[in-house]
Amino acid sequence: MLIFSIILIPADFNWLFMKSLLLPVVVLLAGCQSLSQSDDGSVTNNSESQVDTAHPIEINQALLADESIDVIHPIADVDFSLNNTLKDQKAIDENNIWPRIRKQLTFDIPNQKRLIAQRNWYVKHPSYLNRVAKRAEPFLYYIVQELEKNNMPIELAFLPIVESAFDPFAYSHGRASGMWQFVPGTGERFGMKQNWWYDGRRDVVASTEGAIKYLKYLHKFFDGDWMLALAAYNSGEGRVRNAVRKNKRLGKATDFWSLDLPKETRAYVPKLLALADIVKRPEDFNLSLYSIDNKTVLSQVDIKSQLDLAKAATLAGLSLAELQRLNPGFNRWATDPDGPHRLLLPSHSVEKFELGLNKLSKKDRLAWQRYKIKNGDNLGVIAKKFNTRIDLIQQVNNIQGNQIRAGKHLLIPVAAKSLDSYVFSQEQRIAKKQNRPQQGRKIVHTVKSGDNLWDIGRKYGVNNKSIAKWNGFAPRDTLKLGQKLVIWQKSNSKTSKSSYANSKTGNSVENAIMRNITYKVRRGDSFARIADKFNVSISDIERWNNLDRNKYLQPGQRLKLSVDVTNNI
Repeated sequence: MLIFSIILIPADFNWLFMKSLLLPVVVLLAGCQSLSQSDDGSVTNNSESQVDTAHPIEINQALLADESIDVIHPIADVDFSLNNTLKDQKAIDENNIWPRIRKQLTFDIPNQKRLIAQRNWYVKHPSYLNRVAKRAEPFLYYIVQELEKNNMPIELAFLPIVESAFDPFAYSHGRASGMWQFVPGTGERFGMKQNWWYDGRRDVVASTEGAIKYLKYLHKFFDGDWMLALAAYNSGEGRVRNAVRKNKRLGKATDFWSLDLPKETRAYVPKLLALADIVKRPEDFNLSLYSIDNKTVLSQVDIKSQLDLAKAATLAGLSLAELQRLNPGFNRWATDPDGPHRLLLPSHSVEKFELGLNKLSKKDRLAWQRYKIKNGDNLGVIAKKFNTRIDLIQQVNNIQGNQIRAGKHLLIPVAAKSLDSYVFSQEQRIAKKQNRPQQGRKIVHTVKSGDNLWDIGRKYGVNNKSIAKWNGFAPRDTLKLGQKLVIWQKSNSKTSKSSYANSKTGNSVENAIMRNITYKVRRGDSFARIADKFNVSISDIERWNNLDRNKYLQPGQRLKLSVDVTNNI
């Protein structure tokens, strides 16, 4: 069998191919009634409800809008030293994880058009399968082992492919994060801690445990129907349950293939089944799967307390990027002082790491700086200066409350290396996203009190989803006072309503085709949600319908809208 070589993705790679396989994540995904996270000094985005794209029926019978929502934190792959050596073909066959998976495949593969279409795409893009398998290599054995321990279908091991292409740093416009793509609320619901230091949704161990718990819950919720459980993992159990109830009322079948579900959900389950079919019989499709060893390649190591990731990498004999790639849950330059106190390391590095760690004194686990308090300083200013947290400074210096005195000294824990060395920290991933050249003139906007994405977009003649994409966050994420936002404004852009309405599609004002439509308000709609859906302003909705934005919209209420349908007819 031929083993496909790894293909590096050029800068001009057509990401439309990737888009068709990355999970279309929405706010209702994965049981995903998300929890708003507010921090001191935060500015809450006004658009709290799900941001989506207008359906063509809603815009004068236009064509279907693209259902996909891009993952916005794809990153470069990192090669790992897992002590794998080139083997002859017989050894590959005997020690490969794919036969182990193949023996346990039990899902029926129906002759459905939606499934065949997804399978054909995978078959036509073997380099994608190869690249994803390479990315999965450090983690797949662990996931398979955990599924077996919990008596779960082995096909669920393919979910991270559908969800994130096995990228633990993946982040969606629907605020879903990690290889299993949990939104904040569902992550918390299933035991994934999230704070400034750490995000369990990206932690391979924590997120896998959470995904298994959630899938078990969904399986029970739908009386043992795995297809419905998988559909609900994508669009939420409430939506799937309502679709089942609707079909029952109409006397129709209630299996997955018969339900009226969102377009992305109708494609979601077929993607997983298509992958299962390919793994079951790759020779029928003239494919050779990238070989992944059927053995433990990673081990969990108890580190007892907070540790600088650069020091950890040195002790393990890894590059800092390798260590961060294996431990993507840590947001900053060190592990969370309150835990989890564990690291995933290549198994062959564990002995060396533990010997070095045992010789490391407690004070040497972090780098320290002695800082003299100046007039005007407060703990918040000092914490920001040294990229750390107030509570950690308080803990280290035994400070009760927030009172500090000029002239006194503080001991500040700091990163052992320059911050840009921690390439997969939250700051560096965002910086990389912001520094990526785009078309137009680059503007840096500093978030002020009262700012929200809608108003910022109106000011610069761009749409809020673009701002989120340029800056590596989701449209519903909370803005912070003083946060720097990169805006790419077209040189001929005008900050008028018409330029904003056409910024999403790239149409010029002159080429816009406007149509008057009537929109029926749905449950959960708000002025902001409808405005974003149709690329109009809230003030225009008010003016067209003689309404006040401070009053609630009622389901069934009809609104008059003037909508650009240039790209939809």
